Amino acid sequence: MAEDLDELLDEVESKFCSPDPLRLDMVERPRGGGGGGVLSNDRNRAEAKENLRSTEAFKKEDDLDSLINEIFEEPNFDKKHFKLKSKSSGNTSVRASIRGLGKSCSPVYLGGSAVPCGIGTNTSQRAFSLTRACDRLRCVACDFWVVSYDDHRWDRSCDYLFFRNNMPEFHKLKTKLVKKKGTRAYACQCSWRTIEDLTDLQTDHQLRWVCGKH
Repeated sequence: MAEDLDELLDEVESKFCSPDPLRLDMVERPRGGGGGGVLSNDRNRAEAKENLRSTEAFKKEDDLDSLINEIFEEPNFDKKHFKLKSKSSGNTSVRASIRGLGKSCSPVYLGGSAVPCGIGTNTSQRAFSLTRACDRLRCVACDFWVVSYDDHRWDRSCDYLFFRNNMPEFHKLKTKLVKKKGTRAYACQCSWRTIEDLTDLQTDHQLRWVCGKH
């Protein structure tokens, strides 16, 4: 690009800035013996170069403006469409995440340590291998999460005040836990149970526990 520009400048100089061969004597040796003719020639060459550079700059600017206008005048360039599409895809991913975190047990089961924990389903009781005891229990009475301890039962001396004052700190609760294989000890701040067999939570009407969603 630089070489092409130099060649173009040389061509302009040869056509417009070079002295007339017939008047070379007059340009090089003007009357009065001064150097004004040579200085005038150099000035003309400098002006010609400056004009050429300005012309090239304006041409590039015009080309850039034309390109920008073509892009925005393109009929398929719809900025609103792209914004709506992006917003829609974002909402879809959010809804998918909410659905993934919002599964509940139906019905809600309690179970001994032999019963694995997970999401309980209507088919669980018919196939023991599919049985799941809920491990996301929450009490709607005291608003505490229910804790559970495998292979332990609650001591018979447990009372309401013990859980009221010590939940959910294990180092305090363990003073009333007794080891017993196959059982699972459940407790919130206001209720407690020791469970050994698969139990539907709906059969215990005193408990205010619900599945807190998995």
